[in-house]
Amino acid sequence: MILISGRGSNMQAIVERCAPARIAAVIGNRAEAAGLRFARERGIPAEVVEHRDFPSRATFEQALSAAIERKRPDLVVLAGFMRVLGEAFVQRYEGRLLNIHPSLLPAFPGLNTHRRALEAGVKVHGCTVHFVTAAVDHGPIVIQAAVPVLAGDTEESLGARVLAQEHRIYPLAVRWFLDGRLAVDRGIVRVRGECEPQFLLAPP
Repeated sequence: MILISGRGSNMQAIVERCAPARIAAVIGNRAEAAGLRFARERGIPAEVVEHRDFPSRATFEQALSAAIERKRPDLVVLAGFMRVLGEAFVQRYEGRLLNIHPSLLPAFPGLNTHRRALEAGVKVHGCTVHFVTAAVDHGPIVIQAAVPVLAGDTEESLGARVLAQEHRIYPLAVRWFLDGRLAVDRGIVRVRGECEPQFLLAPP
C-alpha cells in the first residue's frame, strides 16, 4: 500500500523496482495527485481519501485507516504523503509504516531541507528511509544515502541529486521489509543476510 499527495516519483520507483511485489493500492489525499493516474495506467487500484472533506485530522485518519484495512497490506509506504499523521494512526501501523525524508536524519527534520542544508554550510546532504513513529521525521533508520554539496548548488540542483538517491534507496528498503530481512533492536535497524550497505554515498 502506497500513500501519496502529488506526482509520486518515489511511488513510481517502488512500482518499477520492487517487482514481483504486489502493490495492494495507491491512496492519494488529493484528487488531483498526478501519481494516481500513473497507478491506474498500470492496473494498480487507486483511490482518493480527500483530507479536505473531513472536519478534523482524526476523522480523516479514521477514513484513511478504513481504506487501508480493506486491502489488508503487509506494509504501508509514505511516498510524498504530505500530511502529519496522528499518534493513534502511527501506533496502529507500528513496525510496518515506512517514510522517506530528504535529509540525513536526525539533521533537518521538517520542511525546506535543501535550503536549510545550504544555509548551514554542510558538506554532505542526503535522504533517509525510516520507520514512522509519533515524533515527526524520527524513528528507526533503515537506510540512508548521501550526496556531496557542491559549490554553486541551489535548492533545486541539490534537491535533484537527493531525489535520485531517494529513488535508489526506497525500493531497497521496501524489498528488505517484504523479504523479512529487517529487525529493529532498541531503535537500531539491522538487515539480515548479505545485502547492499545501509549507507550509500553518491558520486559528485
